[in-house]
Amino acid sequence: MPLPYKACLFDLDGTLVDTLHSIAYFGNNALSAFALPPIPVQTYKQLVGNGADVLIHRMLKTVNADLPPEKEKALRAEYDRLYESDPLALAGPYPGLPDVLEKLHAQGLRLGVLSNKPDNMAQYVAQAFYGPLLDTIRGQRPQTPKKPDPAAALEICAAWGLLPGDVLYIGDSGVDMQTGQNAGMDTCGVLWGFRTEEELRAHGAKYLAGDPAQLEAAATGKGRKA
Repeated sequence: MPLPYKACLFDLDGTLVDTLHSIAYFGNNALSAFALPPIPVQTYKQLVGNGADVLIHRMLKTVNADLPPEKEKALRAEYDRLYESDPLALAGPYPGLPDVLEKLHAQGLRLGVLSNKPDNMAQYVAQAFYGPLLDTIRGQRPQTPKKPDPAAALEICAAWGLLPGDVLYIGDSGVDMQTGQNAGMDTCGVLWGFRTEEELRAHGAKYLAGDPAQLEAAATGKGRKA
């Protein structure tokens, strides 16, 4: 029986790799460099997902700091400097996902990453944990709009020679579900990431996956409908 999809396109943070403690560590160290208080780790679940500039802005709002634009830009630069010094710190793949991606790859599905993480860091982190299995890794690039704009997803489809309907977009947030929908792709929301099942449902997830086995089922047409 043929598979319903020819490719899977994954979000990175909160979907393939647990980076919550990593992002919180570097975020709080950047805040400390500007004499600002730390943010609880779990709070970062609501701050991430829309790119590093938005993350920095949300961090400042969370600690009630109103910095002028040049200082906010300097905080972003410090965050980038810290993150780039040790991108894999406190990060790792979610248990069971490497095996599932190996199975999907062995069945002939193309696999890729599309993240709002800065491109250099998305490349480094995804390559470190999943490199041999991925056909494409793409983070946020200045010349391309961020998710949920579908431009980057559609560019990846074109490069693969596939139609959007051939691709399942997989992520952990409403932004991811919107990205897939905007690109004309089916979507699968994973429940182990940074956002809630309610958010994923509200943003139109076609499938929900509570564990890697359910993700594999969605990618092969046997998944749990939202």
